[in-house]
Amino acid sequence: MAASLSRSPNPTFTPSTTRSSLPTAPHFLKFPNVSPSPSPAHPIKLRPLTAQSSRSTPSFATPRATATPSSSSPSSTAVTSFHGLCYVVGDNIDTDQIIPAEYLTLVPSKPAEYEKLGSYALVGLPSSYTTRFVEPNETKTKYSIVIGGYNFGCGSSREHAPVALGAAGVAAVVAESYARIFFRNSVATGEVYPLESEGRICEECKTGDTITIELAESLLINHTTGKEYKLKPIGDAGPVIEAGGIFAYARATGMIPSN
Repeated sequence: MAASLSRSPNPTFTPSTTRSSLPTAPHFLKFPNVSPSPSPAHPIKLRPLTAQSSRSTPSFATPRATATPSSSSPSSTAVTSFHGLCYVVGDNIDTDQIIPAEYLTLVPSKPAEYEKLGSYALVGLPSSYTTRFVEPNETKTKYSIVIGGYNFGCGSSREHAPVALGAAGVAAVVAESYARIFFRNSVATGEVYPLESEGRICEECKTGDTITIELAESLLINHTTGKEYKLKPIGDAGPVIEAGGIFAYARATGMIPSN
């Protein structure tokens, strides 16, 4: 409120009736809600996927997690299923185990460094994991699906964690629950599908089992054991990952200019 000050010994304030016009609030873009839903037992949960995908050189604007397109619509590129070997880990796998801090100087936007980043995926796991996720002198893993317990991806907020898994050839992670920041980074980069299981699949599957994940049916099939497991739907996060990340999705849907 503006006011004028008189020159009398007892100054008085006279309120002004004119008000400066405030700028109108900007309109913000709205993206799909991609946060995992909380659960009473564990704050965040996700679902499993298995995949075997060929990956191109890095670009955060292109999809990483690829799978078999629907046969009913040949022109569609929508992901419907994943198939491949799984690598099983336990609870509380943190981002320093997924990609140690010493490798964060690698720049994913540079193809050579992106490939190098994949060679260090899960290298921080303790020695109790006797099977290497990526073999020495290799940049790709033979395990296209990672199955974990609860609180997968906890620790720091480093975006390199899902990027390293994607660079190594992982199409999907199936965990009992996720650290929220890892889930969001997975969706934002489009590198891997963070799927949530309805139970502790990590205790029923073993590293090297052959897995198929059917996204449309929210189903994980372990061909090695013959067992099937219900997964929670990926929901609105699916189209964002399929597009190649949040910015690619925004361009494809007209939320931001494509050029």
